Amino acid sequence: MANAFSKEEIVAFEDILEGFNDALILSKNINVYNTNGVTMERARDTIWRPQPYIAQSFDRVVGTSIASDVSTMTQLSVPSTLGFNKCSAWQMNALELRDALQEGRLGDSAKQKLASDINLSVMDLAAAQGTLVVDVATAAGDYDDIALCDSIMNEQGVMAGDRYLALSSRDYNGMAGNLAVATRSFTGNKSANAYERSFVGEVASFQTYKLDYANRCAANSATVTINTTGAQAQYVPQATTTSTGGILNVDNRYQTVTVSSSTGVVAGDAFTIDGIEAVHHITKRSTGELKTFRVIDVPAGGTTLVISPPIIAATAPATDAELQYKNVELVAAASAAPLNFLNVAASNINPFWRKDSIELLPGRYAVPDGAGVDVLRASTDQGIELVMTKKFDPLTFQTLYTLDTLYGVVMTNPEMAGILLFNQT
Repeated sequence: MANAFSKEEIVAFEDILEGFNDALILSKNINVYNTNGVTMERARDTIWRPQPYIAQSFDRVVGTSIASDVSTMTQLSVPSTLGFNKCSAWQMNALELRDALQEGRLGDSAKQKLASDINLSVMDLAAAQGTLVVDVATAAGDYDDIALCDSIMNEQGVMAGDRYLALSSRDYNGMAGNLAVATRSFTGNKSANAYERSFVGEVASFQTYKLDYANRCAANSATVTINTTGAQAQYVPQATTTSTGGILNVDNRYQTVTVSSSTGVVAGDAFTIDGIEAVHHITKRSTGELKTFRVIDVPAGGTTLVISPPIIAATAPATDAELQYKNVELVAAASAAPLNFLNVAASNINPFWRKDSIELLPGRYAVPDGAGVDVLRASTDQGIELVMTKKFDPLTFQTLYTLDTLYGVVMTNPEMAGILLFNQT
């Protein structure tokens, strides 16, 4: 074949794949759902993934029929799309090919960028859509800061284990400085690793990671109120809806609410609402703490906000779906309840999540072999496929190489992920 890969190039591709797999730090700590190429093409690269069920219980009276107590289980789902088509391409002439490819400099650079793209996609999603918000007035540097993330997860019934926290470099090193204090005593090399390598490791049930880049949130001091006396506090989850197009799935992660003003509010803002407390998702009992919300979108030219999660108070009379997915206790309704913004100062966003709250969907390209371009393909441990192509132009003595990957990421449950903000004074 005119454009066939040489033995050296195949070896170089294997090295690229190995290094690419090692570089996928954040994406290794989320769930993976492997898609079928035929199914995804026919569904326009979107598939609906289920959210966890939450069951109800009741007191059985022996000898009495339970028919009136049997609830209808509502299965919610979220749309997952193969929305990222990342490519890195480079070109070398006949002189450069004598050395550059064998040393792998350009291949390593492409591998590093694509791995960074996937990690960044995971971090962007966690930072933008996680709804558990912990705001700390001081700079990072204390165990209690991380323990607050553990507390908010425990209080709302997020299962223990498989919890991860990604900290910006400055915040991570601030935590390492706390561990390195000579007067502290830890088993093993905890203090020594913190001092010598700025290594934190596992803290307060979270496996921690250091980010060399971090998303930022802006300060918000807007004055906004919301009416919680009516339907806005009574979101009703539903699996499907009927329209002129037939029966369609419903994405229940978001709710559009009307507020007094959307001026000064931007996507990513975090807030609480007076009189609305979080509940434990299993017991449905109030935690005594205000529920935290995120702004997902600010529609232009109006007084509405798209927020997450929806406000499901399940006040009587409530449907089975409301009782099943109740997430707040409406302790005090008001026609003008204030939104208390938590990001009062510009800050790095430190996302934390439970593994099954985010999914990675590897995709696949159907690139034909023997069509004038040679193709190498291989998959990482997570099923992410890398496709490398090569094409030579005899008119210019230039060889074009491309390295491609197709994938998607989705937040399946925003109430099992959140953000930690420091310096919020």
